[in-house]
Amino acid sequence: MDFNFSDDQEQLRDAVRKWVDRSYGFERRQGIVKAGGFDRAGYGELAELGLTGLYVAEEHGGMAMGPVEAMVAMEELGRGIVLEPLAQTLVASGVLGGYAPATVQARWLPKIAAGEALVVLAQQERKGRWRLDAVETQAAQAGSDWTVTGDKSVVPAGDQADAFLVPARTGGKIALFLVERGAQGVKTRGYSTIDGARAAEVGFRDAAATLVTTDGLPAIEHGVDIGIAATCAEAVGVLDKTMEVTAEYMNTRKQFGVTLATFQALRHRMADMKMQLELARSMSYYASLKLNAPAEERRRAMSRAKYQLGVSMRFIGQNSVQLHGGIGVTDEYIGSHYFKKLTQMELTYGDTLHHLGEVSERMQDTAGVFA
Repeated sequence: MDFNFSDDQEQLRDAVRKWVDRSYGFERRQGIVKAGGFDRAGYGELAELGLTGLYVAEEHGGMAMGPVEAMVAMEELGRGIVLEPLAQTLVASGVLGGYAPATVQARWLPKIAAGEALVVLAQQERKGRWRLDAVETQAAQAGSDWTVTGDKSVVPAGDQADAFLVPARTGGKIALFLVERGAQGVKTRGYSTIDGARAAEVGFRDAAATLVTTDGLPAIEHGVDIGIAATCAEAVGVLDKTMEVTAEYMNTRKQFGVTLATFQALRHRMADMKMQLELARSMSYYASLKLNAPAEERRRAMSRAKYQLGVSMRFIGQNSVQLHGGIGVTDEYIGSHYFKKLTQMELTYGDTLHHLGEVSERMQDTAGVFA
């Protein structure tokens, strides 16, 4: 199998990396964190690069690219620990493009591709514990109109988004709806997350909704799988930079008159971190390449990848802090922000133990060895 990237993919990587290096430095990021964790201007710059249209068809103004291009872009955004939630845009684009009726696609996909609308997935509920079928939100129909009532938790950029993709029960089944943030009956309470980004608790009380699909669970699962693959790719970028700043510190910081990199035990620890990085990278590739597989195979692959990424994020993040010493947890040093980002992503779409359980449940007769 050829794992080399095409010229177009390398050009995309180069464009995103240059933007991160030139326009999204640590000082700007810190300013965005202090302002609340989301910058509409920064999100607009991602749209100018074409990233908000990666998963949108050309007929709706998008780039009609696939999972590998999304992976390339997310890796580079991870290197800059960019706060604006491009992963959510990929999720919304994939779900609307694959499951919404033509009228809904025509209304929303061009705005998503142009960066004019941020649509995020609001699937998590307080009692859900990452189970996608644990939905208590209710939907009611009156003629051709729908309303949604319920509460969603930890919605990315929830008080800044323009619309939400909301799972809700109707007639004993889970359907998927699109609800605009400005609709009557929608209330948001925003807050900062541990990595400096933004999330919100979102309440719906008889809020007007647009039906996306009555068979909502497969659409939600697909959307979450897109999110997992994007998170894995972003994590690889964060891990890359974590390794880079740790190596730089060890090559400059002196102890007993010599640099830390001189000590063999610390060099061995860096080697172990490098091994975990490459394991994470290979499983991120695996996740992206399995996104278009049949649902059962895709779901199994995402849990495998997220489990390995969780192990790698915890190992590299914690070892980086230990190798830095006290400076590794100070707010003024960028390394601490990589660590907080890794901690946040380990919990996103299910933590490591959750996905270990998913891998176990999805094992076949071969116990996964030849599956």
